[in-house]
Amino acid sequence: MACNASQSRRPNGGYSPKLHRLMVTPEGVGLNIHIASAGARAGAVVLDLVFIILIMLVYGILLGIIISNFNIDENGSFGSFLLVFSIIFWFVLRNAYFLFFELGSKSATWGKRILGIRVASRNGGRLTKESIIARNLVREIELFLPLTYVISTSVQGDISNYAVLAGAIWVAIFLFFPFFNKDRLRCGDLVAGTWVVHAEKAKMTDIVASSESMTSQISTDYQFSDAELDIYGEYELKTLEKVLREDNADAERAVYEAICNKLGWMPGGGDERAFLENYYTQLRARLEGGMRFGKRRADKFDRQD
Repeated sequence: MACNASQSRRPNGGYSPKLHRLMVTPEGVGLNIHIASAGARAGAVVLDLVFIILIMLVYGILLGIIISNFNIDENGSFGSFLLVFSIIFWFVLRNAYFLFFELGSKSATWGKRILGIRVASRNGGRLTKESIIARNLVREIELFLPLTYVISTSVQGDISNYAVLAGAIWVAIFLFFPFFNKDRLRCGDLVAGTWVVHAEKAKMTDIVASSESMTSQISTDYQFSDAELDIYGEYELKTLEKVLREDNADAERAVYEAICNKLGWMPGGGDERAFLENYYTQLRARLEGGMRFGKRRADKFDRQD
């Protein structure tokens, strides 16, 4: 993992310099990011729990309507079935909620989106399904297992003060864990190789104003074949756009050499910035052209026949 603390404060940041990081992608590109604070992460969890509880309340109201309208005996066999189904529904809901949104294109739940944070891979690559599943399974141990135990025993009337105290201590240990490490990681992040960062809103600059004006910015010195453009996908395009927006000479040189090596070009002897801008322009036009015909390429690993 190639991640080092960045000493410079971003001009548009307003964040704590202690949470700045330089993330190096597998292509060798250094990107400035900002780790989400423990407070932002806790706030996102609270919001997500509110959304999940609201869904459960709607489910409970519908279930109550069904039971009352059909005169279902809650202690009968069908009533027992509804109880078991409700337990399964609660388990699936709380896991599916996080998995569905974090596996999406924004890598963020509703709570994270509201607070402007998202999940990212600590090695600079794309998030994998395995890492998202792993970090959310650990959440079961961190949060939902003790909460479910306390709630279920209280419903049955077997709850004791010791059980409540044990559950509170259990949740508190994992809840405050991010406060005691510099990257604000929870245990699920350690297992999955992820962290939570501030999600910057994409800003289009004068590199490319629109797909219609792309061709006017293409230099005749840098023309790329379809095969050379098909090497990369949308993820690499966004990474290249961020490098160009940050206007960091060292990062531009690194990605210029990486692309040249990937294309089989000889690095050096040209305008690195012009090369990158033209590759970005032509790659974007290529990808947007494919999307018009229903073809999308997520990244360089997404091979399409």
